[in-house]
Amino acid sequence: MTIVTGSHLIAKTLKEHGVDTLFYLTGGPSFDIISGCEELGIRTVDFRHEQAAAFAAHAYTRITGKPGVVTASSGPGTLNLLTGIYAASVDCAPMIVLGGASAVHERGKDTFQEVDQMGIMDPLCKFSHRPTQASRFPEIVSMAYRKSVSGRPGPVYIDCGVDVLDEKVDVESIPPYSATLITSKPATENHVINKVLDILLHAKKPIIFAGGGAFFSGASEALEELVNTLQIPFYTSPMSRGLIPEDNPFSFPAARSTAMREADAVLVVGSRLNWMMSYGDRFNPSAKIIQIDLDESELGHNKSLELGIVGDANTVVMQLVDEAKNRIESANISSNPSWVETLKMKEKDRQEKNHSILNSDQVPIHPLRLCKEISEFLDRDAILVVDGNEILHFARQSIPTYYPGHRLNSGVTGTMGVGLPYGLGAKIAKPDKQVLVLHGDGSMGMNAMEIDTAVRHNLPVVTVVSNNEGWFARDPQWKRPGRELGFTEFDEMAKSLHGYGEKVVKPNEIKPALQRAFDSGKPSVVNVHVEPTAAGVSKAWTGSGSEQ
Repeated sequence: MTIVTGSHLIAKTLKEHGVDTLFYLTGGPSFDIISGCEELGIRTVDFRHEQAAAFAAHAYTRITGKPGVVTASSGPGTLNLLTGIYAASVDCAPMIVLGGASAVHERGKDTFQEVDQMGIMDPLCKFSHRPTQASRFPEIVSMAYRKSVSGRPGPVYIDCGVDVLDEKVDVESIPPYSATLITSKPATENHVINKVLDILLHAKKPIIFAGGGAFFSGASEALEELVNTLQIPFYTSPMSRGLIPEDNPFSFPAARSTAMREADAVLVVGSRLNWMMSYGDRFNPSAKIIQIDLDESELGHNKSLELGIVGDANTVVMQLVDEAKNRIESANISSNPSWVETLKMKEKDRQEKNHSILNSDQVPIHPLRLCKEISEFLDRDAILVVDGNEILHFARQSIPTYYPGHRLNSGVTGTMGVGLPYGLGAKIAKPDKQVLVLHGDGSMGMNAMEIDTAVRHNLPVVTVVSNNEGWFARDPQWKRPGRELGFTEFDEMAKSLHGYGEKVVKPNEIKPALQRAFDSGKPSVVNVHVEPTAAGVSKAWTGSGSEQ
């Protein structure tokens, strides 16, 4: 007879499903879940705030495609995970949340930290469950894992009552459970594939637009092959940059608005037409829109379609590639050189207009000059995380990405404070890659104590703070309350927490400071004093604000 606890069964089931990392902040009743994971060889990383742990788990899944797993103590500890769960839910990212909870068998008696965590989490999660018997933990954890990654991915929640975690179970009495993962991917009919190609090939100004569904389905290589085969310009949602290398001959990021405004055919792959796309109204109103999505309810949501396809992004795109190649062999395919040339010239024009400010020697430093120096310094396969207001817009315009999952930002929710936690999650996921977090000073202040987490766990992430002394650009004609923060000495904070810190005030100091930060082998903060009045979305400074 082998006796184990509910906590042990959770850890064992996670291990059996290939989980290699647990993100957490310590506290009861989750202690034994964490200890059980450590005993089974699962890496455990503790944070200074539960919100940051959830953000890091989100980043981990955005880099690896595997569910991030996070746990916290009952009551306020688990509720502090909520913002991270919300961000993952809207981003459709798989995450397994193990919420510590008060005793199940004492509910309704006002026991310690009793709160309806299930009721709070349920609207944001694909699946939520409160086990009342420890013997069911393997079944429920396995079910939660499957649900988090199947169909449209998303977070799942398990409410882990202290009494059920501590319950002792004879392993021989545990009922068998299903551990089958859905491996087949839905394709579409051949006549639909032919219709898609007919639309794209007869269009004069076609584009391809891809999002998170393309990333989680592993469609990166197939998308690049489709773009190159059809010679069609492509764009991605902000969190999905790098699905196709942005130095591809059909990448014209500075001509984004022109492409969407003039396109007469748009293939949307695994992306929602939400507020970031003006609910589809960013596209030419007469364009023929084709949308591929696993979720049938998403097809035609906010925008009428020429054709809606229920299917896995990678599977359907590979079908398109195969048929496109057949057409090439039969000489039944043509490119759109004039359309490509139009966008190429628009791209060149934008670059020329931005040249002077990208190379400006002004002091305080212009944020675009900071972005240029970072772009030139980073390895091609570096992971870049951007978090803030003005700097988010400047970086979007000026720093390219070449690998899927190697660009993270605040995403659809616009959640600030994600930067450093995302960077830590990224470094845990891919420790051999450069990880640079480009933070605004406002957003940096939200989770700055995670520098300590980075130091304790030897995660040498370099954080560059674009420090404009406030929450957004200073505008003397529009005084917004709470804007002013002063110049926060985040570099000194890094030093006090045993990391590396350096302050930069001149443009020619940026690259040497970055080199010293990476060479230090420590978690580092390079605190850069930038122009407080520079506005990332203003059209007054080169006009590229219109090309978002």
